[in-house]
This record gives sequence, C-alpha cells and structure tokens, in this order.
Amino acid sequence: MYTFVLDKNLKPLDPCHPARARKLLNTGRAKVFKRYPFTIVLLDRTVKHSLTHPHRCKIDPGSKTTGMAVVQEQTGRVTNALEIEHRGQQIKNALDSRRQLRRGRRSRKLRYRKRRFLNRTRSEGWLPPSLESRIANVETWVSRILKVCPITALSQELVRFDMQKMQNLEISGIEYQRGELFGFEVKEYLLQKWGRKCAYCGTEGTPLEIEHIRALSKGGSNRVSNLTLACRSCNQAKGNKPVEVFLKKKPMVLKRVLAKALVPLKDAAAVNTSRWELFRRLKAIGLPVEMGSGGQTKFNRKLRGIAKTHWADAACVGASTPERLFLKGDKPLIAKA
Repeated sequence: MYTFVLDKNLKPLDPCHPARARKLLNTGRAKVFKRYPFTIVLLDRTVKHSLTHPHRCKIDPGSKTTGMAVVQEQTGRVTNALEIEHRGQQIKNALDSRRQLRRGRRSRKLRYRKRRFLNRTRSEGWLPPSLESRIANVETWVSRILKVCPITALSQELVRFDMQKMQNLEISGIEYQRGELFGFEVKEYLLQKWGRKCAYCGTEGTPLEIEHIRALSKGGSNRVSNLTLACRSCNQAKGNKPVEVFLKKKPMVLKRVLAKALVPLKDAAAVNTSRWELFRRLKAIGLPVEMGSGGQTKFNRKLRGIAKTHWADAACVGASTPERLFLKGDKPLIAKA
C-alpha cells in the first residue's frame, strides 16, 4: 500500500511508494502527519509546483465488510486499499436487548406514569440504526481519503443483486438476456447464499453448477427459490429426480436444503436497502459518481484474473476499470467500526 502525501499547505499530492516515503523522512524533507492511514507532509513542496494525477475512489458496499480502493486512472495502479468491517448486526442485537428490557419494565408493578405513545418523529430519509451505521462508516472514510489524496471521481457498486432478474430470468429483451453479463447476477447471489460449496455433498474449491431443486421437467421453475449450487457429479447423479428421493439417505441435508432454499439473503437486502442513500450522500460531495452492478464487477475481476477479495472487487467496480490493474503485493488497511 502506498503512502499518502501532503504538501506544506496540507493539500493532497500523489501517493508515493513506502521506500520513497522512508527516504524523505530520513533526509528531513518530510514529517509524519498521520499514522492511520499513514500520511506524510512534504516541507518543501506545494501543489502548484507538483504534478498530480487523477485518482478514483471505488467502493464495493457490503453488509458485513465494505471494500474500498484508490486507483490511479492513467496507469491502473491500485495505490491504496481499505476494508471496513461494519457492526450493523451488533447494533441490531443491542437494540433488541434494549427493547426486551423496556418491554419487561412495562409489566412490573411500578408507580403510575401517564402513557406515552407516538411521541417520536422520524426525519425524512430515516434508516434503521444498523443500516445508518454502514452508510456513516463509508461516508467517514471517503471524506478521510479525500483529504489526503487527489480524488477526482468516485465509483460505487450500486446494485449488488438484481432482484428482478432473480425472480424472472426472462425479464425482457434479448440484449438483457444474452449480453456479456448474462448469468453473473444470479450466480453471484447463489454463491453467497450457499456458501460457495455444493449444497448436496459440501464440496468446496470445485466448479459449481446452477441446479434446480425441483427439475423443470417435473414442474419446477427458474425462480431463485428453486435454484441451488451443486458440483458436477451431484448434478449428474440427481438428474430430474425429486430432491426428496435423491437425499433419502441424508435426511439432515434434505432438511437444510429445503429450509435454506426459501431463506432470503439478509445481507443482500441490507445492501440493496441502503444503496440509494449512500449514492445520494456521495453525490452531495460534489464529485462525479459512477455506478456499476455486481455482475459487472465480477465480470471485470474474472476478465483480469484477479482473486476475489472485498478491496479487489472495489477496484473492479464500474465501466471505468482500466484494462490492466496493478495490485500485486497490495495489502488492505483493516478498519473496524
């Protein structure tokens, strides 16, 4: 990860390599300004006498972890990476605990107090605290990066999962069905829902195929609640058999598959609920904001042969992704909310 650099007036310059930063510090030309993220101040340089390049801050919002990457647009170098670990579930658990305590207090034999109800108002655009926390975390780190890096544009993965396409794979239009991104949205949804392993045998690290729990020839549909992931051997062995027959000797696996098939992906719902509010707040910063879908992010990452991580996904968000991304050896900064 590169080092953020400020001029003597605390204006952002291009990030530099850590070896360059050490040399500047050892020769007395720079001083440490901030340790997290590590930032130095050049004592003999100003923006007017320096050459800066446009950088783009790219964001891959997530329910548990959000990835961020700073990409130099001309060279494709990922100069900085960040993964923000959210505490949305902790906030929800704390609110549930408080609600239970208050509910129990109402039933105790305490002195009479006049009933109070409808005495709280919610502002326009209100979100639950667990979702508000996720947005505030991203907003805070974007503002911090803007202060130490010459960011000229933002990119956000606006739609993690295309819910319309999940409900109806043949939604409309031959371009939408058979474009370059066809199949990426549903496959990504199933990979996260089923934990990237075969639903029947639990095999990991092998190519997985989309499997119909109830075969189409037996009256099944293409709805996402009827889809799962299976390795090739399980998919071929099951064929068009009813899942109850195929898993007759594995009652626990059968129970798990049938129960999980109808369970919504809570994390995806949390991201989709808050995506427009995050987009609105990023637009309020005043920089151009690019939008991209989750399928496009996966397409860009696979096309460039990049391993999946939260910050690498962020680097691949949107159509502005350079043809070549240089991120070898980069280690993300881990930020816990």
